[in-house]
Amino acid sequence: MAESKEKLFDQFPPVSTQEWKDKVIADLKGADFDKKLVWRTNEGFNVNPMYRAEDIAGLHTTDSLPGEYPYVRGTRTDNNWLVRQDIKVTDVKEANAKALDILTKGVESLGFELSKDLISVENLGTLLHGIDVEKVELNFSSCMKSTVKLAETVAAYLKTTGVDLTKISGSIRFNPFKRMLTKGRDFADYADQAVAIIAAVKELPLFRVLAVDAVMLNNAGSFISQELGFALAWGNEWLAALTEKGLTVDEVANRIKFNFGISSNYFMELAKFRAARMLWAQIVKQYNPACDCACKMKAHAQTSEFNQTVFDAYVNLLRSQTETMSAALAGVDSITTTPFDKAYKEPDDFSERLARNQQLLLKEESHINRITDPGAGSYYVETLTVSIAEQAWKLFLEVEDKGGFYKAVKEGFVQNQVNASAETRHTNVARRKEILLGTNQYPNFNEVAGDKIVKGEACGCGCGKHDDHHCEPEFPVLNTKRAASDFEALRLATERSGKRPSVFMLTIGNLAMRLARSQFSANFFACAGYKIIDNLGFETVQAGIDAALEAKADIVVLCSSDDEYAQYAPEAFKLLDGRALFVVAGAPACMDDLKAQGITEFIHVRSNVLDTLRSFNEKLSI
Repeated sequence: MAESKEKLFDQFPPVSTQEWKDKVIADLKGADFDKKLVWRTNEGFNVNPMYRAEDIAGLHTTDSLPGEYPYVRGTRTDNNWLVRQDIKVTDVKEANAKALDILTKGVESLGFELSKDLISVENLGTLLHGIDVEKVELNFSSCMKSTVKLAETVAAYLKTTGVDLTKISGSIRFNPFKRMLTKGRDFADYADQAVAIIAAVKELPLFRVLAVDAVMLNNAGSFISQELGFALAWGNEWLAALTEKGLTVDEVANRIKFNFGISSNYFMELAKFRAARMLWAQIVKQYNPACDCACKMKAHAQTSEFNQTVFDAYVNLLRSQTETMSAALAGVDSITTTPFDKAYKEPDDFSERLARNQQLLLKEESHINRITDPGAGSYYVETLTVSIAEQAWKLFLEVEDKGGFYKAVKEGFVQNQVNASAETRHTNVARRKEILLGTNQYPNFNEVAGDKIVKGEACGCGCGKHDDHHCEPEFPVLNTKRAASDFEALRLATERSGKRPSVFMLTIGNLAMRLARSQFSANFFACAGYKIIDNLGFETVQAGIDAALEAKADIVVLCSSDDEYAQYAPEAFKLLDGRALFVVAGAPACMDDLKAQGITEFIHVRSNVLDTLRSFNEKLSI
């Protein structure tokens, strides 16, 4: 059998990369290979259409096994991540009942958000009653000023339980940089408070108390390499500041927890977590820890809120499912899948159940937890891992040159970089270079969303002025506006105006072109919530105009071929005679001639959809 296989493969001589590329170029029939097939990423590097063994020949990411330094393949030898769900605690008895319930439904990690007036040993006893604290990961958060008290109270309560404190795992989120990033207010004594918190939990060795909340950057629209680069600088800030306070690197590194976001860029997110572990291990190693185990990154992942939408909200399930899967395959320690309805209201039991089940599908039905680092050796994934690592490392060094993460935040560097990236992404969404299904492409034509919005800030303005304690920032802050919020504001304006403009498709001429352009135009105008009146086609322009006027159309869109527009467009424009707005679907060669005749509105694939629709809202007094 072996001899047969050898003879079989001998019949297929090796094919070089150049031969493959020559074949592709021939099939492109003169089109530029790089422009057509090479993707320039937001992260600043190119992605090729194909990769081969030679592309990873010199990479060191393939030299280790799972659980081995530098942990690019994972910090464990298994992939059994924890399913986490957070609970906002307003009543400790109700929160306890909810926790006990969801623990029977697949949850393995609990997150409790406590207000400062609920922090007491007695309340923690009620909150954790009936929960096996040695088997369930416990995560706590409160306002920054109460974190020291929270740490002391958690430690005090757990001592009263009689359990083995060395077996209790979890975290207490101390993130003083949140105030700086979102409020623009300084938190100069962060290191002193961190020392106090570490001291408070000294008998809880598996508790992480120093947060690196890179998820904040993700939700603000950062690029993937930015999220990683700033996260590394953030973590290094903890190392540098606290070792200067006299703590050992092992004491500090083993208290840091990274909380990452997950965007919809499936393979790049998978590669991000691999690169994160590798780079963090090398950073910690420079501090000469007593054990390489201190170089392991503790990583929690949370699906993105930046790309969540109010309209066609069930599509959020598709986005968060691929996001969850990429993080699971990447070997993170725990995952929170954001409920699909969080953008417009507090998640309910139904949406929280779906969010849990999204992870359980990956565990119990897809068995992703049974395979460790499946991306290892993949030419594409390995190349992405190194490419993202290189870009993130450049940013990390840039932050260090500025004096570290704290100084970079205070200077506004971090916020300005992320906000600039978010602005680029918003522009890409406006031009449909970045697609949000159901929002800027293929919207649900007849959906209305105004009635389902419960949150006062569903449009994602991110200004923070709805907060009663809002203060003027001392330095720049992150803009937390979601990617879809501009389109949603546009469509909600249509809803609230009390009138729904009608868009009539005047389809005529070449069958294939008129159908394609009427579909394009229907999707284009439906993004603003307009009523679409489509047609199979008209024999004459006059018949189409008559039908449009009979339908009382506010906008008439001429859908035909470029060759026919020179004839049809002037005729239709003249017959319409200003009784509705006239639009040509496409960018024909005769566009300048048509403009000279008074036809000014054209929509096509290069249009800024958002700006164009805003201008139509203005013309229609919406």
